[in-house]
Amino acid sequence: MTAYNAPLKDMQFVLNDVLQMSKYSNLPGFADASEDVVEAILEEGAKLASNVLHPINHSGDKEGCTRHEDGSVTTPKGFKEAYETYKQGGWQGLSFDPDYGGQGLPYVLAVAVSEMVSAANMAFGMYPGLARGAADAIYAHGTDEQKQQYLPNMIAGEWGGTMNLTEPHCGTDLGMLRTKAVPQGDGSYKVTGTKIFISAGEHDLTEQIIHLVLARIEGAPEGVKGISLFIVPKFHINEDGSLGARNGVMCGSIEEKMGIHANSTCVLNYDDATGYLLGEEDKGLKAMFTMMNEARLGVGMQGLAISEVAYQNGASYAKDRLQGRALTGPAAPEKPADPIIVHPDVRRMLMDHRAFTEGARAWMYWSALWGDLHNKAEDEATRQKADDYMGLMTPMLKSYLTEKGYWHATNAQQVLGGHGYIQEWGMEQFVRDARIAMIYEGANGIQALDLVGRKLMKDGGRAWQTFFADVDEFIADNQDNEELKPFLDGLALAKSRTAEATQWLAANAMQNFNHAGASSMDYLSLFSLTCLAFAWAQSAKAALEKKGSGDAFYENKLITGKYFLERLLPDTGMHLEKVKTGADTMMSMPAEAF
Repeated sequence: MTAYNAPLKDMQFVLNDVLQMSKYSNLPGFADASEDVVEAILEEGAKLASNVLHPINHSGDKEGCTRHEDGSVTTPKGFKEAYETYKQGGWQGLSFDPDYGGQGLPYVLAVAVSEMVSAANMAFGMYPGLARGAADAIYAHGTDEQKQQYLPNMIAGEWGGTMNLTEPHCGTDLGMLRTKAVPQGDGSYKVTGTKIFISAGEHDLTEQIIHLVLARIEGAPEGVKGISLFIVPKFHINEDGSLGARNGVMCGSIEEKMGIHANSTCVLNYDDATGYLLGEEDKGLKAMFTMMNEARLGVGMQGLAISEVAYQNGASYAKDRLQGRALTGPAAPEKPADPIIVHPDVRRMLMDHRAFTEGARAWMYWSALWGDLHNKAEDEATRQKADDYMGLMTPMLKSYLTEKGYWHATNAQQVLGGHGYIQEWGMEQFVRDARIAMIYEGANGIQALDLVGRKLMKDGGRAWQTFFADVDEFIADNQDNEELKPFLDGLALAKSRTAEATQWLAANAMQNFNHAGASSMDYLSLFSLTCLAFAWAQSAKAALEKKGSGDAFYENKLITGKYFLERLLPDTGMHLEKVKTGADTMMSMPAEAF
């Protein structure tokens, strides 16, 4: 069976040494997040993840969720009790507005806790994750009355939440959706239609579920311009706040999936269900994107989290499994064979894994800190920069982290050899669970198109130009640090290659839009590696400052960073060359030849 131990030292290193959270103590929430408080919260989160959530990960996968004749759904054994522990610990409201019952701590700290929850039990983490996203959308677009009615219970973990976009005939192309909403004259609507792939759509963890549903009001324009967003509660809410009769929404079935079996991914049927407009009429996508952006960052976090837990179990096995002898002679002559950790190819897989995971954690937390600054910074310029960065980074974090998270889960499975293919060892579950993250909340190819087609040219390219300027400033500020120079040189090269690819797209994509589509995934990978190089340069600088402390953690951090420079960062050259091939050959074969 697998195990999970939260990488607390690395988390604290990123938060305290790399990001230096203490510098932001003047901002709301940060003053309460001293190093001692952060350490205590992470330690308690680690106990929850390791002792409560991970022990039911494998059993939950085996049992799955059960739908009953009345449309209700039961989660696997232990999930309800685990959720109660999660709820009582106040984890759902960690970073939410205190006006609605939250603790108001930094979002970046909540992201760190989310990493632990997702790594320990990805399927479980989706239940509170979806509820948090729904609450964020209501917080951003709801009326004062709606906020007071829904948020306190959602933030307390008493009520769950979902997002309902996909229909049987349309996924990414939401302009085709058919779910309709009929005005009732009292401010409410009757919502009718079918939604599929609804994560946490029905379950027994909370007494109420608040569904956010995209639908078209009768008479609204066709296409995406005519879509509105509605709050549709599972149960009607009485005037005194108590729950009333069941609303017209029912789970028709649970999807039979490759992985995340312990999460109830439902077909939801809406039959004259009472709903309430969230935000403006015909502006539903704008409101839903608040939730989707939150969800996409959460999915990127799933890629990082599955990479971490798979690495831990792969490395543990490699240190214990005896097989063959080291190429340079027996490393453990007193044993019948050496542990496979001595073999270079096993090291290659584990070091690839580790160099990605530690860099990705620093990049994800850095981005989450900018999310805090977007909401809390005192000056408009910083808030605008933070908004630019969140828009630019979201498609890369979602796509690149899930691509690599899945790849490294399979590598960790490979480390176990035949045992990795056997269910009882638990590694194949990581692979199955990781696979969905590349698909949902906007397939990774869509994220790449979003980056190339929207984010690069938005506001005249202000976001990426600002990022490049920050990279240049970091390099210039640290030029006198000889020990850091390899990281600065690697970062400079990656940035120059990304700039060259950006210029190529600017010169060619408008002449033939297929050039943008054909090059988008390689461009996203190239830019993502540059972001990782920036994260590693910042991490190396922080590690060098404590190199003489005698703590092997910092020495190992620098070794891992050097490995990133030598073995992963050179891929930027490959991606650049592939970007510049464009679409001509890719699109030349007639469709009937496939």
